[in-house]
Amino acid sequence: MSLIETFTDYVLNRKSLKEYVEVRKTINERGEFNDAKLIQAEENLERLKKDEPEVYEGMYETLAKIYARNAGLSIEYPIDFIRQILRMYKSALTPKQVYEEYKRVLEHYHHDV
Repeated sequence: MSLIETFTDYVLNRKSLKEYVEVRKTINERGEFNDAKLIQAEENLERLKKDEPEVYEGMYETLAKIYARNAGLSIEYPIDFIRQILRMYKSALTPKQVYEEYKRVLEHYHHDV
């Protein structure tokens, strides 16, 4: 399995990104995120699940809808999801605001080339 396939599996199946950090060390490919960012993303997901479960579920539901629609470059879907998760507690936006912005991607229409 390639690095992006492994990463996608971990994101879609809500597996621990901390575990993924260890697994990816066995794959000789370069990833989009460094270890610290992946660990931060996992911590943000854990916090979101605990503090705002409806936003947590909504983020994953939106990701599933993005995959179901299959418009755009599919390898970018989990990468963009993690980028949004990393914004959750870092920016001036609340997690709910980040979620609302993320949902807007469903309004855009583009396809793989």
